[in-house]
Amino acid sequence: MTSGRLALLLTSPRVAPGLLSREAWQALEQADHVRARAADEPLVEALAEAGVPVDTSSGDEPPAVLARALVDLASGADVLWCGSSDGDPGLADAVAAEVSRLEHPPEVEVVVGSWDVQGGRLLDVVAALDRLRSPGGCPWDAEQTHESLAPYLVEEAHEVVHAIESGDRSHLAEELGDVLLQVVFHARVAEEAAEDPFDIDTVAGLLVDKLVRRHPHVFADGGASTPDEVEREWERIKASEKEGEAGSEHLLHGIPPSLPVDLAVRKVLARASRRGLEPRAEDLAVLEAAAAEAAAAEARARDALRAVADSL
Repeated sequence: MTSGRLALLLTSPRVAPGLLSREAWQALEQADHVRARAADEPLVEALAEAGVPVDTSSGDEPPAVLARALVDLASGADVLWCGSSDGDPGLADAVAAEVSRLEHPPEVEVVVGSWDVQGGRLLDVVAALDRLRSPGGCPWDAEQTHESLAPYLVEEAHEVVHAIESGDRSHLAEELGDVLLQVVFHARVAEEAAEDPFDIDTVAGLLVDKLVRRHPHVFADGGASTPDEVEREWERIKASEKEGEAGSEHLLHGIPPSLPVDLAVRKVLARASRRGLEPRAEDLAVLEAAAAEAAAAEARARDALRAVADSL
């Protein structure tokens, strides 16, 4: 830095506070004064561990007062302001106002210390759920259990399907968020369990392990190169993982009893096809007739439900 400069250091709250860009570390090393609001800010604590002294005497000064103090200090020195976790609402505008009133203002520079990585907002979801479930949070969220949340997971999944069918992209993004909420919510509930607790990192870790394990053509030396080959390989690996489980060879193994009939039929017939099995024609006829009856009964129930709703 040259004399007479105010640098505003911006960092992502979703990145470890000590992981700063080279430009940020250079600005810190060259600054005559490094200032911040509070000593317990994650970035300030990281800088303290790195041996960078930070003046936190600014405290809770209003943006206009803080901006004037920073600009005045920077009139004859290199000053670096460490952005707060809340983004310092109003400070940038106040600094701009202070600079515009001076005939010879100091140079103002924004230094980006870290950027959000893709998926960084997922950490915000986890933090929000933690706040809702913790003391002082939401009483409704605090009393939920896996059992009480289960119907919402089913409902949200169906709403995602409806959004896909509607073709509304913004609606789909919103509904996917609701499904994500259910996953994070269940993980947060599980974290508090007295027996066999787990957290969102456990869930994510198991998912990554499964994806790597069942995609050897990507992560190892597997030879699958077409979608059909990939699907067969997935089923083979899955079967080997389930080997030894009671009933693991049965076509219905692992299919939830609550799965809608049409989806269960599709899944079982697909499994049979991949194994080279051909159901008897008479059995298929009975299955198709029963499935048609179930679909008709569901349609009648929905019509009756609409009639009830319209009458109220």
